[in-house]
Amino acid sequence: MEVKDANGTILNEGDSVQVIKDLKVKGAGSTLKRGTLLKKIHLTDDEEAIECRVNGSTLVLKTCFLKKS
Repeated sequence: MEVKDANGTILNEGDSVQVIKDLKVKGAGSTLKRGTLLKKIHLTDDEEAIECRVNGSTLVLKTCFLKKS
């Protein structure tokens, strides 16, 4: 299974990615701003989603909103 970012670049466990558009975080009442760097991502069973830690919370994000950095 290959996990790809919005540009088609293959993502691997532990990579760093950037958010390419502002995303509202459900339940947290906050927003991930465009350009936010997310380090040490974790791949999930879904090839269109990754897990990451942001401010002590674990989030699952769709790869269509991310680019490898």
